[in-house]
Amino acid sequence: MKPDFVKTWIPAFAATTAFVVCTGGVHAAQSAPAANYPNKPLRWVIPFAPGGGTDVVARPIAQRMSERLGQPILYENRGGGGGIIAGEIVARATPDGYTLLVAAVAVMTVTPTLTKMPFDPHRDLVPITKFASVPNMLTARAAFAPRTVQEIVDYARANPGKVNWASSGTGSAGTLAMELFRMKNAIKVTHVPYKGAGPANVALLSNEADLLFANPGVFMAHIKAGRLKAIAVASTKRIAIMPDLPTMVESGYPGFESGSWYGLAAPARTSPKIVSFLHGEAVKVLAQPELIAHLANDGASPVANTPEQFTREIQEETAKWARVIKDAGIKM
Repeated sequence: MKPDFVKTWIPAFAATTAFVVCTGGVHAAQSAPAANYPNKPLRWVIPFAPGGGTDVVARPIAQRMSERLGQPILYENRGGGGGIIAGEIVARATPDGYTLLVAAVAVMTVTPTLTKMPFDPHRDLVPITKFASVPNMLTARAAFAPRTVQEIVDYARANPGKVNWASSGTGSAGTLAMELFRMKNAIKVTHVPYKGAGPANVALLSNEADLLFANPGVFMAHIKAGRLKAIAVASTKRIAIMPDLPTMVESGYPGFESGSWYGLAAPARTSPKIVSFLHGEAVKVLAQPELIAHLANDGASPVANTPEQFTREIQEETAKWARVIKDAGIKM
């Protein structure tokens, strides 16, 4: 699968857009760092192919941000390279607040440890806020024989190398969860990386792959339709959208947690006033009850931390995953 990037204008309505742009323009003029910001469409670059967890979380946020800012948001999926492609586009962009990165675990904390990057995400990008956090769910294709975590272990031991385990990319949180699971059980599986959870999910649906750790929102419609089956959620507590689904902890793996987060980052040297303004707008959007409910339906919880808090978390996670990657011997 080699999906090209897609560009989607948000919003693209006629009469309602005229009203939103008008009211949003007034808001921006009152509280923006400069009277003319933003005065043109913004570009959000996504480090994964369409249809994955990043899309599930970021698209509804982008729509509401667009309404508040009074400008469309050009939503551009540039998957591949563990987030390197998208990250470099934003790192090299003019730091004027118009080209932003939908930041994710891979590009900000994992890939820098896995490989030499053409830019330094800690030096060349400035975090704005973390949108939301979401636990990973272990899901299988419907025809895959094992139905529990222990049955997967037993099957993998009996069939070494024959379990095709998909991921949304080598540097993704789902890959790290898979590697931890593999190490804990001393099993041999075949890792099949894709350019995002969307293509990896399609691989499950088409029986190209057997298992995938990813955002619950990627799977829910297919699970309800019986095309996929949920095995466990990688969190310490069950999730509200699937209260009967056991956790990895309940399945015999104490402390086994894996999740993803999604946020917003700008090129370094972006004006602190613009960073502060965008943070404030994101906080207001993430406090909207309808958005909170929307995210909850996909297993996500809003965060809306400050740029300083987000920066510290990224630094701490980078150090944590560096230890995991070294111990697991994970390669790009």
